Amino acid sequence: MTPLPAASPAPASEASRTTAQKGPPDGRSLLLPAAEILDGDSLVSAILAELAASPDPVEPRAARGIAVRHLAEARAAANTRLAAAFAARPRESRALVTAQAWLTDGLVTAAFAVAQTLHPLPNPTEAERIAILAVGGYGRAEMAPQSDVDLLFLTPWKITPWAESVIESMLYMLWDLKLKVGHASRTVADCIRLGRDDITIRTALLEHRFIAGYEPLATELADRLWGELFNGTGPQFIEAKLAERAERHRRQGGQRYVLEPNVKEGKGGLRDLQTLYWIGKYLHRTPTAAGLVGAGLFSADEFATFTRAEDFLWAVRCHLHLITGRATDTLTFDVQPEVAARMGYADQGGRRAVEIFMQDYFRHATRVGELTRIFLAELEARHAKREASLFGIFKRTKRVKSGYTLVQGRIDLRDPQDFLKDKLNLLRIFEEGLRTGYLLHPNVLRLLSANLHLIDDDMRENSEAARIFLDLLLKHGNPERPLRRMNEMGVLSTFIPEFEPIVAMMQFNVYHHYTVDEHIIQTISILAQIERGELIEDLPLSSSILKAGVNRKVLYVALLLHDIGKGRPEDHSILGAQIARRVAPRLGLSDEECETVEWLVRHHLLMSDMAQKRDIGDPRTVRDFAKAVKTRKRLDLLTVLTVCDIRGVGPGTWNNWKAMLLRQLHKQTADALEGGLESVNRENREDEAKRALRDRLAGWEAKDLRHETARHYAPYWQGLSTDTHAVFARLLKGIGTDEIRIDLHPDDDRDATRACFALADHPGIFSRLAGALALVGANVRDARTYTSKDGYATPVFWVQDAEGKPYEAARLPRLQQMIDKTLRGEIIPREALKDRDKVKKREREFRFPTHVMFDNEGSDIYTIIEVDTRDRPGLLYDLTRTLASSNISIVSAVIATYGAQVVDTFYVKDMFGLKLHQKHKQEALEKRLRQAIAEGAERAQGT
Repeated sequence: MTPLPAASPAPASEASRTTAQKGPPDGRSLLLPAAEILDGDSLVSAILAELAASPDPVEPRAARGIAVRHLAEARAAANTRLAAAFAARPRESRALVTAQAWLTDGLVTAAFAVAQTLHPLPNPTEAERIAILAVGGYGRAEMAPQSDVDLLFLTPWKITPWAESVIESMLYMLWDLKLKVGHASRTVADCIRLGRDDITIRTALLEHRFIAGYEPLATELADRLWGELFNGTGPQFIEAKLAERAERHRRQGGQRYVLEPNVKEGKGGLRDLQTLYWIGKYLHRTPTAAGLVGAGLFSADEFATFTRAEDFLWAVRCHLHLITGRATDTLTFDVQPEVAARMGYADQGGRRAVEIFMQDYFRHATRVGELTRIFLAELEARHAKREASLFGIFKRTKRVKSGYTLVQGRIDLRDPQDFLKDKLNLLRIFEEGLRTGYLLHPNVLRLLSANLHLIDDDMRENSEAARIFLDLLLKHGNPERPLRRMNEMGVLSTFIPEFEPIVAMMQFNVYHHYTVDEHIIQTISILAQIERGELIEDLPLSSSILKAGVNRKVLYVALLLHDIGKGRPEDHSILGAQIARRVAPRLGLSDEECETVEWLVRHHLLMSDMAQKRDIGDPRTVRDFAKAVKTRKRLDLLTVLTVCDIRGVGPGTWNNWKAMLLRQLHKQTADALEGGLESVNRENREDEAKRALRDRLAGWEAKDLRHETARHYAPYWQGLSTDTHAVFARLLKGIGTDEIRIDLHPDDDRDATRACFALADHPGIFSRLAGALALVGANVRDARTYTSKDGYATPVFWVQDAEGKPYEAARLPRLQQMIDKTLRGEIIPREALKDRDKVKKREREFRFPTHVMFDNEGSDIYTIIEVDTRDRPGLLYDLTRTLASSNISIVSAVIATYGAQVVDTFYVKDMFGLKLHQKHKQEALEKRLRQAIAEGAERAQGT
């Protein structure tokens, strides 16, 4: 490269003059005064002065380095000031995004001025003109702190060597500033041609904004875009943008209430609002979003909602960028608490700040959905001939009732004023939509939103209103659709005010995939699917219960209300039952039905807890559960409710393991209720188990069978299946005192791998096995351990891999190898686990207080210790090691995992084989367990 002569400012030619940095677009305000953000003229003067002061010629690369140093210092100082101002005023996002765009304008303008100096053009020709335009979000002058910088370099004709050099120097400088620059160099004709074929390019050009250079080129582009490309192609553009929006929602999961939402691309996010603005601008050439009101697409109130949602979403996105230092748009669990704190949220009423913040987020996202429907209503009216392709409406033959009419394939009103004379119509119209299968026209939704005040106490107590609402649940086979729309419109929470606090309420844990209201709607949808016969293969027990007949009204209302008490300091089951006592009579249920609904809501976790947190092989568990449910009717209702509740938590929550536990508990309880509780006893189970094993081992010699059936104590026979008894019989046959025998086998019924061990018993064996399994990343789901009369331990674990699935056959040898080494003392789990039990970053913010509970009533011969705490790798090993060192013998362990929370339940006895009755011993043991949990938690957090 030829060194540059000592630099001096290049003369500004008419062909490619540099314009001074323009003021904020559309007169928008900045977060700080412009001069405090960047003084572009002084910045350029300082760069050029340093270049001019050099006594020797300056290499172009070195000259760019000087410029970049000045630009980087100015950018860093501006960003520091903007971040501080935003921390002080954390909701003023509009002023920040405009200020970020203003700062970027200054940097681009300065880089252009320096590039012209590096490539002087004394006698420019007509072809040597260049205009620099911002496009896309930058063109809208909306930039988060880490947003991309999209530039269009516009030339009159084919790009000249001079223009190429200027652009190249500019880009090098901007890249060296660590800006993420997207760029294109085109003529006006190129823009028209490419925009015609590519909707993404056309959208970017829709939002172009002149920054620097030869402005007449930018004016020419604008004139030709509106005259040749945009004009008359509105329907095509709308169709493309709505298809793009649908595909974007599909990629993001299709749900507005995804608990880790993408603020930019997700449903109800910024891109949805931008899509509305793009369409409005394309059709009406509105320079700002406020022009949507003048174009008749929004009312003033609706636009105020638009602005509030946009400001909130931009604030969230900007805080995300500032926290992570990169262009992060997904609101992951690990950053949600910090965003909430930055935006001024605080804990209150038993709820964490992050939960209140996310509820606000989801409510804004819901309002974005409402605005979208309103907006599309106007588009349908103005572009009716395109309705089939635009909105996916297909022809139906059902006639609507009197008072309604079909407009563009949706139910509208013949006379809105007449409709409002009977306030029950605010419910009837949802029934009409469900009956006919037609969607409601957004004009109707707009009217409903404006008249929610008509749903008053008189209407809530009206028996006809209750009938209409129950018919929505019970009569048409698809209650999910009207419930979701009623919820989004505010009709559901107005008709049942007790529902309002849980609308858009998130629960800050990794277990629940949906907000509370969406979870409830999901459970009702699952019940309807079972009734329609769609889940017979997946849910045979629930399907058979519904086929045999239950009170559907009770079941649907119980599901609607089962989590209505959440979000308050009180136990949500108890509070929910109290609320159900008020709501169920209003919905027209009889006294007996109300009592059953109240009982189901109060005990909706009972069956799940019994199945997942207790040893259902213990007869006492079944007897206690049977006493609680009392009747087969309640058992069946609670079973179906429990299944719907678990499946409604989210994808992957339901599995064969839970299905097996619930089926087993239902069968044993039904038998107990039918045959009497006294039929559920240890002696009966022991005799049945021995008989079944003799049948299974029919080829064994009689003396071996006698030895095997005599060598075990009663709990062994009651706690394991015949398959597992047969495995242990083979492992124990002829075993030596120094042998360790292992059997690993997939247990498809439980979605787990069953690991059986046979070895001479000694203290701490259960803990060492738990450590070995933790070392290979196995998640223990259930475990039992027994000691035979001749001194052999027979522990069995059911384990899953990190994905919650059984181990593949190819991975079993490594699992067995690690277990062998641990049992032989070659690996010490406590040491080996030190660097392996770290909690994932995205899960570190989840807090679960530790509870340790001792129960001497839930089992006839054991003390039950229930430890409810934050889950982490190695936790079970720490707990079992602590119990072993305290001379506590573990007979069985039941592990229930709820995302980042775990409940480990141990059936134990002391060194003398007795229950732990003494209070001081319980307190001492609890102290040691809490200490083990705390030490492990510190290790897992890396502290």
